[in-house]
Amino acid sequence: MLPQKLQKKLEERQQNMSLRTLPVFKQLVDFSSNDYLGFSGNAIIFNATHQYLINHNFLKNGATGSRLLSGNHNLYDELESKLALFHQSKAAIVYNSGYDANIGFFSCVPQRGDLVFYDEYIHASIRDGIAMSNAKSYKFKHNSLSDLEKLVERHSAIIKDDETATYVVTESVFSMDGDSPNLKEMALFCKEYKLFFVVDEAHAVGVFSDLGQGLVQELQLVDLVFARIITFGKALGCHGAAILGSVELKNYLVNFSRSFIYTTALAPHSVASILQSYYFLESKEGKMQQQLLQSAIQFFKNEVDQRGLKEYFIPSNSAIQCCLISGNNKVKSIAKKLEENGFNVKAILSPTVPRGEERLRFCLHAYNTPKEIEKVITVLCNHIKE
Repeated sequence: MLPQKLQKKLEERQQNMSLRTLPVFKQLVDFSSNDYLGFSGNAIIFNATHQYLINHNFLKNGATGSRLLSGNHNLYDELESKLALFHQSKAAIVYNSGYDANIGFFSCVPQRGDLVFYDEYIHASIRDGIAMSNAKSYKFKHNSLSDLEKLVERHSAIIKDDETATYVVTESVFSMDGDSPNLKEMALFCKEYKLFFVVDEAHAVGVFSDLGQGLVQELQLVDLVFARIITFGKALGCHGAAILGSVELKNYLVNFSRSFIYTTALAPHSVASILQSYYFLESKEGKMQQQLLQSAIQFFKNEVDQRGLKEYFIPSNSAIQCCLISGNNKVKSIAKKLEENGFNVKAILSPTVPRGEERLRFCLHAYNTPKEIEKVITVLCNHIKE
C-alpha cells in the first residue's frame, strides 16, 4: 500500500490519461530514440572500444569508486583532453549522465544572492538543479530575447552589484520542440550586460556544425559562452555527459559539485565508448552518417510541406520534429495508429508539455529511409485529418 497522498496522485494521472508506464520493446521502425546518427548499434565503434580496452590493458568491469577516490582511471584524462580540443574549450569535466551534469552544475555554481534567468521550456534536470541552489531564479518566455531584456531591466539594480553573478540559461535545441533560440543575439546581449551565458547542447552535438560540434561552435560563439553542457546518450550513442568551460570552472566543480563528488565513476568501458564515438564522428564514415541525417531531416520536412501538414509542426531544423495535436487522448490515439502500422513515434502528453500543446515527437535518424519517412507521413496525414 502507498500513502494516501501518493495513491491519489497516481489516480489523477490515470484519470487524465497521463500515467507513465515502462514500454514493452517492439521491433518497430524507430522514430522515437535519440540515437540520431545510429552510433548506439555501430559495430565499428563497438569493436574499436573492445580492442582499445584490450590494447591498453583496461580489463575492468567497473571504476571501483568515485573519481576523487579510486575511479579516476587514465581514460578520463584522454577523453577530457579530446573533448576540450574537439569542442574548442579550455577544459572539460565528464559526468555520469546529463541529469547529473545539470544538477551538479546548477546546484553549486549560482550562489545565494545570484540570479538565474532561464527559458520557460528548459529541461527538467536544469530546473531541478536550479531548485537545489540558493540563487533566485526567474523564467523568460520561450526563445524570447525581449522578455529576457525585461527581466534584466527589472533586476538591473541587483545585476549591477559587483557581488551578484547573473546566469542566463537556454538550450541550443529544445528537446520537446526541436527549435532553437537566436543564440548569437542572446550571447551578444549577455556580453553587453556582463551576464554568464550557459547553453545545454544535448540535442545539437553530432547534428550541427561540420563535424557535429554543436550550434555554439557552428555560430562561432565559444568565447561568449560561460559553460556548455553536452551529453553522449543522444547522437553519440553512448552514456554520460560533460561540462565545457574554463580550467577554473572545472576546478570549482571538482570541489563543489555533489553529483560529481559523491558517485561511482563511469566504468572504463563507458569512457572508452565515448572516446571511440568521437573518433568515429571525425572519420569519413562518421561524416557520411551526419550527411544521411541531414538528408532525412530535409526529406521529412519536404514531405510534411507537400502533404499540407506544415501548420501542425513546430518549425525546426533539428532531428526533432514535433506535430502538435491537442489533448492526451487524441495524441495517444494517433500514436497507437502509427504503431499499428509499424512505426514507433512517441506521444508527448501534458503535464510533460503544457495542456493543449500535446504532440507527436518524431526523432529522425541517419538510418531512416525515404520510404519509411514517406510512409509514416502518409499514415499521419490519413489519421490527423480524420
